[in-house]
Parts: sequence; C-alpha cells; structure tokens
Amino acid sequence: MNAAPLARWGMPAALFSLKAYAAGMLAAYISFSIGLERPYWAFLTSYIVAAPLAGAVISKALFRVIGTFIGATASVIMVPPLAHSPELLTLAIASWLALCVFVSLLDRTPRSYMFVLAGYTAVLIVLPAVNTPGEIFTDASLRVQEITIGILCGSLVHGVVLPNSVSTFLLGRVAMMLRDAERWSRDSLELEPDPRVEAERRRLAQDVTELHQLSIHLPFETSRPAPRVRAVRALQDQLSLLMPLGAAVADRVAALRERGTLSAAAASLLADTRSWLGTIEGERAERERIATGLKARCVALEPEVAPEAAWDDLLQLSLGSRLASLIDAHLDCRDLAEQLGTPDRKPVSPRIPRLLEGRRNRELHRDLAGALRGAAGAAITIVVGCALWIGSGWHDGSTAVMLAGVFLALFSASDNPLVPLWMFFWGTLIASVLGMVYAFAILPRMDGFAELAVSLAPMLLVLGSLMHSPRFAGIALPALLGLGSPFIIAIQYNDNFESFANGSLAQLLGVLFAIVMARLLQTAGVEHAIRRTLRAGWRDIAERANLMGPPDVRGWINRMLDRIALLSPRLALAGKQPGEPLYDVLRDLRTGVAIAELRQLRLELPPGRAAPLTAVLAEVGAYYRHMEPEERTPADPELLEDIDAALHRFTKDEDRSVRRQAALALVSLRRNLFPEAAALRGTL
Repeated sequence: MNAAPLARWGMPAALFSLKAYAAGMLAAYISFSIGLERPYWAFLTSYIVAAPLAGAVISKALFRVIGTFIGATASVIMVPPLAHSPELLTLAIASWLALCVFVSLLDRTPRSYMFVLAGYTAVLIVLPAVNTPGEIFTDASLRVQEITIGILCGSLVHGVVLPNSVSTFLLGRVAMMLRDAERWSRDSLELEPDPRVEAERRRLAQDVTELHQLSIHLPFETSRPAPRVRAVRALQDQLSLLMPLGAAVADRVAALRERGTLSAAAASLLADTRSWLGTIEGERAERERIATGLKARCVALEPEVAPEAAWDDLLQLSLGSRLASLIDAHLDCRDLAEQLGTPDRKPVSPRIPRLLEGRRNRELHRDLAGALRGAAGAAITIVVGCALWIGSGWHDGSTAVMLAGVFLALFSASDNPLVPLWMFFWGTLIASVLGMVYAFAILPRMDGFAELAVSLAPMLLVLGSLMHSPRFAGIALPALLGLGSPFIIAIQYNDNFESFANGSLAQLLGVLFAIVMARLLQTAGVEHAIRRTLRAGWRDIAERANLMGPPDVRGWINRMLDRIALLSPRLALAGKQPGEPLYDVLRDLRTGVAIAELRQLRLELPPGRAAPLTAVLAEVGAYYRHMEPEERTPADPELLEDIDAALHRFTKDEDRSVRRQAALALVSLRRNLFPEAAALRGTL
C-alpha cells in the first residue's frame, strides 16, 4: 500500500485539524468573553492563518497583523471626507485595492500577502459602513481587534503546541533537491542522455524558488535553532549554477561525439565524475579528495589555446572548464547543506566563509505589465460591482461586491483563477447548506459556549483534516468558513431565516460575479504571461550586452531561473513544451552567462584589444532586442562571422589567460546561438 496517502490522512492531518479547532474555539471564546461585536471574524481568521509549519504561521501572522492595521487605517482616512460622495468613495476604495494588489504582485514572496490583505481589509471595512460613515473608526478598530485575536490564537496554537518545524521541512527538501540535482547531472554526463529527464531537470528552477520562499519563514522558527538565511541564499546560488553548467557540459559532449572526436580520456573522466556524483553523500574528506583529482584531470584535458588550435580543441577546452565548474558547484552544495544542518555557526569546511560572503536576497522576475493587469482587474471588479449594487438597491449586495473584490485580489497572481474560484463556489454552496442545518436545526437545542464547541467539533475536525490536503483545501476552506457564519458564531441566537438566505445568496453571487469578471479580464492571461516573460528575458539580454559596468552573473542566473520556474507550468497549461526552440529559456540563460564572461574580459582589456568583443556584444544585443515571441528568428550570419573573427583574433593574443577566457566565452556563445553551424575550418 502506498504510504503517501496514509501520511496525508494520518497523524499530521489529524494533529493539524485538532490544533486549528483549538485555535478557532479559543479565538471565539476570547471574543465572546470581552464582548466583541462580531466574534466570527476572530474564529474565521484563526482558520485562515492555519498552516502546517510553525515558522510559516508566525511569519504570516506578523504580515497579516501589519496588513490588517494598514487596511483599517486606510479605511478611516478614506471614508469621512468621501462619505457623501459614493462615486468618489468607490473610486477611492478601488484605487486602494489596485495599489495593494500591484505591490503584492511585484513582491512575489510570502510577505506579499501583507499588501493584498491591506487592500481587501479596507474593502471589508468600508463597504458595510457606507450607510453608517460616522461609525467608521469604531468599525475599523473592532475589525482590527477581532482579526488580531484570531491571528494571535492561531499563531499561539500552531507555533507552540507540537509545532512542525519549518527548519526540519526545509532541510528535508534540501536533501531531496540535492539528490535530484545530482541525478540530473549524472544524466547530463551520459554519452547519450535520456531525453525524458530533460523536462524533469527543469524542475530545479522551481526547487530553487521554493527554497527562497521557505527561507522567508526561517527567522520565525519556534521549535529549533534555524539555519542561517545567508547559508540558504548561498545554497540557492550554487544550485542555480547546476542547470547552465550541466547543460553546457551535455552540449559539448554531444558536439564532440557528433564529430567523432570525444577522446578516451574525456569519456573516462565523464564516467568517473558520474560515479563520484553517485557516492557524493559520503564523508566530506573523501568527497573532496576525489573531486580534487577529477578537477586536476579536467585541467589536464584542456588543450593550450593557440593560433594552431582546431575547433575540436576549443570544444574540449570548454568541456574541461565547464565540467570542473560543475564539480565545484556540487561540492559547494554539499558543504552548504551540511552547514545548514549544524546547530552552530562554525564553518564545516574552509569553503563556507567564501560562499557566504556578500550573499543577498534572490533576484526575482518582476512582471510590471502583469501586476498592472491584476491591479486593474481588482479595481474594475469593485467599480462594476458597486454600480450594480447601488443600482439594484439590494442591501446585502455589499457582501457580494466585497467577496468579488477579495477574490480578484487573492487570485490576481493565478494564471488560471477560474479553477480556484469554482472550487470556492462549490465550497461556499456546501457552507450554505451546513450553515442552515446548524443555524436552524442544531443551535436552537444548544445552550452555552461549551455545547456550541462540541456541536461544531465533528464538522470542523473533518473539514480541518481536508484542509491539510492541497487537493481538497480549495473546497474544504470555504465550506469550513461557512461554519463561522454570523448566525452560528454570535453573541446571541438569530432565527431570521430571510436574513440568512439573503446573506448566503450574496456570498454565492459574489463568487459567481468574481468568476464572470475573471473570465472577462484574465482568461487570456496565460498566453500573455508567456509572451511577457519571454520578452523580459530577451530585453534583459539586450540591455546587459551593451552595459559597460561589471556583470552581475549571480543576479542574472537567479532572475532567469525564476523565469524558467514561472514559464514551465504556464507552458504546460498552454500545451507547449519548455524545450521547444521558441521557449528554450535555458539556452537564453547560458547566452547571458557567456555575455557576462565577455563583458568581464572587456573590462580587463584596453579599448583597442577589446574592440572585437564590443562588436560581438552589440550584435547580440541587437538580435535579442528585435526578437518576438511568435517566432524565434535565427541569428544573423554576420554575428557568426564576427564571433569567428573574434576567436581568430584572441587565439593570437599574447596573454595566455586572455586567450583562455575569450575562447571559453566565445565558444559558449557560438554554441548557444548557432548550434547547427559548421565547425570553424582548419586551424584558428
């Protein structure tokens, strides 16, 4: 029997559900005890903040408290001066929500929820207060108190009672990532790599992004000493190197085999490196001893770059250099993984201080157009919804508008928001039925908080365990939130069925309205997102090719890997393959690395000697600047001629180091842009 389902539905899910139930009841009890007007907000919030990992709960709680306070403050500022002008108030709240969504989409880290929460908290406070603007400060302060109680109760229970360590989870994920990366590298070194592994290999980009997201929660760890964030950042950087280096090695092996010039020494070195990667989890001293020998053989494999060097010599030079760098990157990954697992900060190897030096936050892709699109969608939903609500004169219409605005804000980052919205609709429908049964069949027979808690326990525990599963969470959460209805979690019993029916109908119509607006505003989002991401990478290459300052290779690799992580699921959703020439972002990544190497060399040379490099870089920039997502046009043959001319020129340079650097970068650029081009004729 498969153990995964047992783990999903076993103790972890049960414990999570029990803690969520305890947090919800604690939040409700405190709210009842101090006489808060709407205790269901505290109950609902405790479930919304629930998460399996303790550090994630604490960090998200902090972000939510800040976002709630900012949203409430914005409400108090907006309503009084615009209380008698509903049109201007509608535009103000729509603009505020749009601004918050825009900033959250640009941030793209777990703290981005702080911004989107600030936006829709204002919506939740302002719209119900339209008819009583004089009470806005009281309403806002009560919402902050209720929501904060829910956040604190959820954080206390999940963060202190049998907490699940985010550090333990991160270290487990790191171990899996390293094993996968080493397996993929072994396949890259095969003389005939398995093409089925190519798509799987690209998952490394998503792994690096996941590692970055998890590291945001490390400072909030509660159950054990957390790894240093700098060490996680360093590991991200080294993992990021594996994809371009592994792809470069595989390309050189394929090129040499195609020409029938892969030497026996090179084949033996590749086989021994594969064997080393298979045993890399052993003792560090043995790992480093073998790696030192392999790198020495890589150096011995490199021929001297000289005017009489042939094209095969340059390919072998590139193979030896990239293979040595790949070995180094795997060594660094293993050392950093050991450093993450140690409770103290003493370096586990002499390599660690160098790897940690100058580490910073990971550079991410910023989709300005996508953020504007998402922000505009949320704003338009509020404006259209308010117009329909005010025009209809339906009192409970504010609930529908609130929910629609919240959903468009929450799912603005989704490439296909219709899927979670439909799940939310069915969950809300289930919630309406459950709420009706509890409000009008069960609660009239209950007396006191203890009986209320006992009566809610069966459904809350079942739905809470379903929340633990990503497959069912989209339906379980809204169904569970229905049990937080103001007709159930209330100071006194309310038997007004008409009011209940109006509220339930408003919730369902709010979700349906959000679905309609998402279909109108975001259904073309996947294709547009693919084009924007491709254009951003090409524009980035074009700009970097013409910069005169020092290259930021680490930042470039991080940003391009983030684009690969974004593109892979979008291409799958659109029925396209990431490895197709038009969508081969990994090739663009390697091109950017070669450009950085050429720019660095150009900085070290006087203008006269660097002129051939400047010409090549200018043409590369022009090529990428004019590329369009509809069709990847081949590079200009003149660029190939200029690359070859630069190779001829630099193999004659008097400086051995310059000859080697230029050859490595130019060979990489030639293979990336002209993989089908004939080899250079004769000697250089």
